[in-house]
Amino acid sequence: MFLRRLNLSHFRNYRDAELSLDSRKVIIVGDNAQGKSNLLEGIQFLSTLKSYRTSREQDLVYNQQGNAEIGADIIRHHGDYNLGIRIPVKGKRELWVNGQRLSRHIDFLGIVNTVLFSSLDTDLVRNAPEYRREWLDNLLLQLEPIYTAILREYNQVIKQRNSLLRLWRNRGITNSEMLEMRIWEEKLAENACRVMRRRKRAIERLKPLAQLWHNKLSDEKEKLEIIYQPNVEFEEEEEVEKIRGRIREKLEMKRNTEIQFGATLVGVHRDDIGFFINGKSVRHYGSSGQQRTLVLALKLGEIQLIEQVVGETPLLLLDDVMAELDLQRQNNLLHCLGSRFQTFITTTHLNHFCDSIIQDAQIVKVEQGRLLY
Repeated sequence: MFLRRLNLSHFRNYRDAELSLDSRKVIIVGDNAQGKSNLLEGIQFLSTLKSYRTSREQDLVYNQQGNAEIGADIIRHHGDYNLGIRIPVKGKRELWVNGQRLSRHIDFLGIVNTVLFSSLDTDLVRNAPEYRREWLDNLLLQLEPIYTAILREYNQVIKQRNSLLRLWRNRGITNSEMLEMRIWEEKLAENACRVMRRRKRAIERLKPLAQLWHNKLSDEKEKLEIIYQPNVEFEEEEEVEKIRGRIREKLEMKRNTEIQFGATLVGVHRDDIGFFINGKSVRHYGSSGQQRTLVLALKLGEIQLIEQVVGETPLLLLDDVMAELDLQRQNNLLHCLGSRFQTFITTTHLNHFCDSIIQDAQIVKVEQGRLLY
């Protein structure tokens, strides 16, 4: 997979910027707050239709006026794609592939695959479970674009059920509303089961890859374990109906507590993923160096997993991470990457890189939302 052209119009601090690419190593250099991360954000948005820095799409629009636009030319083994995204301050985004406007997001997802490693990624280790769920979900929607529809339907079910729980708490519910509750619970069990099985399968596929990279990065001094921790326990080989039954049983058991809170306390929105080094929780006991090494191993594992499933190498986005790594880890990382991946690296200084890396790379300077190269 190769990104040949990127155009950003009224996106973040870019009024109109076009980047033509001819190298598999792209180093984006500039002072802080000039737009380096915005550039990677635009590339990453092409793969997930979400920003890794904000949940408010209007924040992506220059001065929050008009529309932001992202354009790209992507080369893949099975063909070339011209992509377009329009993000309005208000209303729904619009998507184009090869000049044709799409009515479904799922037809856009999967054309571009990215793996992002940013200085914010250690949050997925040390912060709340929602960070780990979001990380896993973003990986899954690239492996299986239909996953975004499954997750969206699940979230809609939770929203409807929570409304009924609040009614129940405030005034009780009628027989017809109780019937509606049963319907939503059936849908919850159905969609939760679909999410759980996919999350568990993804972790089981990613784990040996990440463990291999972690062994290399830690000089085989540490043993990594990754465990999917679902809110409702199940075995992967269990029949679907048995898993759904477990979910329904837990909903019955928790119902009185849920009424008090006016919120659903059972389901995949309360899952977690545990990371352990030598048997100890990295979240609670890991050093900052161990946390960074873990995240790096996860990202390198993601690259391999996407390549195995999709059949092509994804774009690798390294957002201000070189300064986070010591010299040995920097060299290990660049050596591991080689030239198989098109890699975009942001940095404030080129002195993080040896001469051979700089000679092989396309250097792009960013200055107040302008690209100089």
